[in-house]
Amino acid sequence: MAERTLRGARLGGQSFEDERGIEFAARQRVAYVCSQGHEFEIPMAMEADVPPLWECPRCGSEALARDVERPEPKAEKPARTHWDMLLERRSEKELEDILTERLELLRGGAIGPAHLHRTRKSRTA
Repeated sequence: MAERTLRGARLGGQSFEDERGIEFAARQRVAYVCSQGHEFEIPMAMEADVPPLWECPRCGSEALARDVERPEPKAEKPARTHWDMLLERRSEKELEDILTERLELLRGGAIGPAHLHRTRKSRTA
């Protein structure tokens, strides 16, 4: 069993790669300030498009890049609910007719869970 063990190295503990001959990408440090007054810097590549807003690592609020104007908020479409999408396909009158029809079928036993429509056997003792 002793022949199978790796000696002289801790697996995962050390990297055998070194940084000789590696040219790192040019970096810039972008300063941000949040509404709470926290200041922090984020290193980014020189070619990167710098976002004007970043989440503050201390409080989680929105931070604005220093010397940048706040961008205008994007116009968002209101969220469509299931009811809105249903009304795009049918009128309320059609929906009422469908509901009435389905309720009649359910009450008549043509649709729905089988256990609700079984005939009950009377017990005779």
